[in-house]
Formats: sequence, structure tokens, C-alpha cells
Amino acid sequence: MSSKLFDEVIIGIGINRGKKRIYSVDLMKKAIEKTLKSYKLNNVKVIAYDELSGDVATKNNATCFIRGIRNGIDYNYEENLACLNEELSNLDTIYIRAGKLGNISSTMVNELVSYKKDISKYVPNEIANVICNK
Repeated sequence: MSSKLFDEVIIGIGINRGKKRIYSVDLMKKAIEKTLKSYKLNNVKVIAYDELSGDVATKNNATCFIRGIRNGIDYNYEENLACLNEELSNLDTIYIRAGKLGNISSTMVNELVSYKKDISKYVPNEIANVICNK
């Protein structure tokens, strides 16, 4: 959806030092790039960063943040981030509904993978290949 609204979209993979990753940043970046290529989304690029999102957005001349939300809980969390990002970087946040998969979280997908269940209807094939073959 975002690629239809903007000339250029940057997907940022933030490296949270306090959070243990299941998949390496490089592996996920490559999987996302393959997904973008398969969907022919040529105006979207992927970056990994170890800074504040607002600083990265400013350095990349972003005009706003785009965040996906699944439900009210996500909205409340994202709204707190949006307020902070607006204060620090002066950038607004646009929310886009998750849609028909709004009830699915990455935690749920990872749990399904741990029990060797099919996740193909929840994530693109390129991502499923990475997650299931870790």
C-alpha cells in the first residue's frame, strides 16, 4: 500500500540492542528484498540501522513514518512512538491497517514454525523460506 502512496519507501530494520533476534538482520534484509523484487516494488528499499528511527528518517530525507497497526493495542503503542518521533524529528506518522492478517503477529508465526506448521498464508514465500529453513 505504501508504495502506491509515495514515490519512494524505505523499510527500516532497526537493530534493538536490548532484544535478542531470532533471525540475523542480513538474512531478513535479503528476504525482504527478494519479496519486494517478486512483487515488482521497485520504489521500495530496505535498510538496517542502529540509531534512533527519527535520526535515520531525517538522514534519508523522509517526509513521514508509516506504521502498520493490527488493533487498538498496537495503536496505543504506536501513538506513543509517534508522539516521541514527532517531538524528536518533527515527522508525522501515518498508520495503515494490517487488513485481513491483522490478527497475526510475528510471535504467532514463529510459534507455528516451531511446531512445523504451514505459514504460507501468513507471510510471503520468500520470508517463509528464510524462517522455515533457519
